[in-house]
Amino acid sequence: MKTTPIIIIKRRGKHHAGHHGGAWKVAYADFVTAMMALFMVLWLLSASEEVQKAVGGYFSDPTGANKDVGNGMRGSGSESLSVGRNEIAQLKEKMQQAIQASGSAPKLKDHVTMAISGEGLRIELSEGTQNSFFFESANANPTVSGKELISLLAAEIKTMRNKVIIEGHTDAVEFGTGQGYSNWELSADRANAARRVMQEAGIPGSQISQVRGFADQKLRNEKDPKDPSNRRITLIVQSDPLGAPAAEAAKPGAAAAVKPGAAEGTKL
Repeated sequence: MKTTPIIIIKRRGKHHAGHHGGAWKVAYADFVTAMMALFMVLWLLSASEEVQKAVGGYFSDPTGANKDVGNGMRGSGSESLSVGRNEIAQLKEKMQQAIQASGSAPKLKDHVTMAISGEGLRIELSEGTQNSFFFESANANPTVSGKELISLLAAEIKTMRNKVIIEGHTDAVEFGTGQGYSNWELSADRANAARRVMQEAGIPGSQISQVRGFADQKLRNEKDPKDPSNRRITLIVQSDPLGAPAAEAAKPGAAAAVKPGAAEGTKL
């Protein structure tokens, strides 16, 4: 008698790993990233020239080491692009017109430089030559020409409510009186003297945010540390997201309009 073999059939559960695995998530994430990049490119193509420059400047200098626009000046402190940039450009034009109207432009063309940077409007008053143009030699007393120009600039700046930073710089020529007075003290004293002249011209003390003295640590001409052009005062009219002319600031809801475009550094 033949024995019938016993056949045992074991049924195993179906696997659904293909539906519940993570591979599709990676592909989907790549797709979303590609779409986001596409929309960013489309947005940049339709954005203003100022926005394009700002974004391009970030990718070429993400650390913010070089914030000036086309003039080679060196800044310091925290800087940021501002909504009030259009007013800064208007202020630059007004100052240039005021100096032209004063008849001082010919003798100031090698001494005054204006440029719009990330901080705002930078106005550099540089000696430029061995002769003392803005300050008396080896001290912090402003010359007649220095007082006139600083007062002229202050008359325009006070119409804005933007904060102002005043920087003092010297060249690398050693300065000492034997009493502990050095280029550090001289640069700070000259910046402070410019502040006093500006306040006498009508700028309120609350509008001046900082007075800085850098001695020879922020040279304009790094190739020649003793170049007289390194001796300078820098006025920085800071961009202000809520910046508006003083006459408009008191009005409820007054705000600065944003216009594209930024001026580059120019000499008078």
